[in-house]
Amino acid sequence: MASKLQLCVRRLSTLRKHCCFTSSSSSSFLVRSRSLLIQPSRTINHHSSIHSPPLSRTFYSSPLLNINSTDTEGPAAIDYHSLLQEDEFHSLADSTIHDLQEKLEEYGDAVQIDGFDIDYGNEVLTLKLGDLGTYVLNKQSPNRQLWLSSPVSGPSRFDWDRNAQAWVYRRTKANLLKVLESEMGQLFGEPIKLA
Repeated sequence: MASKLQLCVRRLSTLRKHCCFTSSSSSSFLVRSRSLLIQPSRTINHHSSIHSPPLSRTFYSSPLLNINSTDTEGPAAIDYHSLLQEDEFHSLADSTIHDLQEKLEEYGDAVQIDGFDIDYGNEVLTLKLGDLGTYVLNKQSPNRQLWLSSPVSGPSRFDWDRNAQAWVYRRTKANLLKVLESEMGQLFGEPIKLA
């Protein structure tokens, strides 16, 4: 009986190495590479001295998870073919942030708001608006995104859209500069042109 158990353990070890084995319970497991569910039809009695026939298995070849389902919610899929190269991302992000900094400094001089302060350091643009709140715009290099924290709309992550030639929030299709123009126009009562 011990040799049969050792043989089963060796087979299981081999299966683990070659088939991306993941445990889902003590009596069943999923073989991802084949999309099969294998379940023992009975358990081994280690104390039995009676010679028993080999274990039988039941195989299910139907998919375990429908990956083409559209029932799930979440952000739009990322088109990895349009993902920016790192140097292109830095060029576009730096250009956008520096242009915003210049335009916001000019705008701040025109609207005269208490507590208005703009600062750029460590790839983070911070716009303090006194009692109205603070905007923070920073680069997220690994994701090739600009992240905005807004006192009006909260956090957003913007990806570069090659077709629109603009930073766009994938969930709402909102343009970064249009969002800032709209929110700041509401906060200050003075229109601003950032694009």
